[in-house]
Amino acid sequence: MRKTSSIRSNGVNPLWHMYRTVSFFKVAKNFVVIECGRICPSVKLKRHLYRIFLGMKIGNKTSIAYKAMPDLMFPERITIGDNSVIGYNATLLTHEYLIDEYRIGNIEIGSNVLIGANALILPGVTIGDNAIIGAMTLVSKDVPANSFAYGNPMIIKNKV
Repeated sequence: MRKTSSIRSNGVNPLWHMYRTVSFFKVAKNFVVIECGRICPSVKLKRHLYRIFLGMKIGNKTSIAYKAMPDLMFPERITIGDNSVIGYNATLLTHEYLIDEYRIGNIEIGSNVLIGANALILPGVTIGDNAIIGAMTLVSKDVPANSFAYGNPMIIKNKV
């Protein structure tokens, strides 16, 4: 089960009035930093930008690939361990807006983790050390350490 906090909305969907949830200026700043980072050819500079300006906790030697997308509203809720790789166009969401509520949750990614291209990590998920997430996987629940997760719906196998 994902670890998220749910906040109910009264009548109107919460995305309609999202700036009651998060500051417009914070989202605008995050947008500029993330868009610069998405096209930045240096993984060292990108890691530095995300740590300093977004408050993300990113370990040493971690690489975030071209076009990878951290959460726009709450990137500070993302933690990535040492020597991990976040693949091309992967998306890490720490929020989700629904019809009658929104949810917020942390994403915790361990060390030596590979997140494949176009993977989608949902809020409230923990991925253990040495895990591999296959390309285009929808990560909707925790992935234990030393395992391989792939597909939609996600299938988890122990590494051999």
